Amino acid sequence: METRIVTVVGASGTLGSEIVRALLEKGARVRAMVRATSNRTKLESLGVTEFVVADLMDATSLQRALTAEPRAEAVVTSAAGFTTHSARTKGDNSRTDTEGYRNLVDAAKNAGVPRVILISILECDKAPDVPHFSQKFVTEKYLAEKRQPYLALRAGAFLDRAQDVVALKVRKGVFPDIVPGVALDMIYSPDLARYAAEAALDLPASALNQSVDIRCNVPATGPMVAAAFTRVLGRQVVAKPVFPPLFVGILPLVAWFVPRLQDQVAVLAWIRRGGYVSHESQKQKDLFGELPTIEDSVARYCRDKGLIKPTAS
Repeated sequence: METRIVTVVGASGTLGSEIVRALLEKGARVRAMVRATSNRTKLESLGVTEFVVADLMDATSLQRALTAEPRAEAVVTSAAGFTTHSARTKGDNSRTDTEGYRNLVDAAKNAGVPRVILISILECDKAPDVPHFSQKFVTEKYLAEKRQPYLALRAGAFLDRAQDVVALKVRKGVFPDIVPGVALDMIYSPDLARYAAEAALDLPASALNQSVDIRCNVPATGPMVAAAFTRVLGRQVVAKPVFPPLFVGILPLVAWFVPRLQDQVAVLAWIRRGGYVSHESQKQKDLFGELPTIEDSVARYCRDKGLIKPTAS
């Protein structure tokens, strides 16, 4: 049987590399789409040997990448303008997540890509005031408008964070609580990556052309997650606010002078209103099985990060 090819857009990112790992574990051949300035070291260490250089803001490069032979049977994209790499390269976040994704969808449609798996954001259709959330919903709508077969995986907040400081803090007995007192839906990024790989390779065509909320079984507050760490590790872990109250109070004012912070202010306000909570879980169950629990996710995170010492054989 011929090895199936999947193109991964944003492959060099934190989540992108997890998606690559999940695809490789399923025996797929990964074609990593990267920018010319992207660091390929981690991808090469995972076993990726095929790279295509393209940029979401360069429609010609996207068309060339997606028509590379042999053709890929799926595109998985976790690329986003709101990243550290975009900041370093002075990328225009808004244009990347709007025009850039329109370019990608157009290129996929023109290339006859059988399916696009979009990593989207939980409840993004209800967040018009949060730029990089609402822009995901715009892309979902554009995929449908162009009749490009797709599946949008609307992910909750990452347990392990994009810039993961959780393990370091937990070693000191602290779980960093972004929005104290507010429950939000979470997901461990390797679980999201596994779902993306299954969506690219295994789900029937009848499962496409919809959005699916991706989360753990219950919304969780910081103290709930800290309690799960306590049970898993067998030692006390407490939730402590990431931001001091004074900083939270002045952040909107600071954002007037630092435009890049404005989106983060909008995100925090939306979470405080309860926005990061799904109202639909059946689709995830139907496509991927039972939802992971918070405690199981924490246990796997602890094992992956070396927080639990391996048992002697």
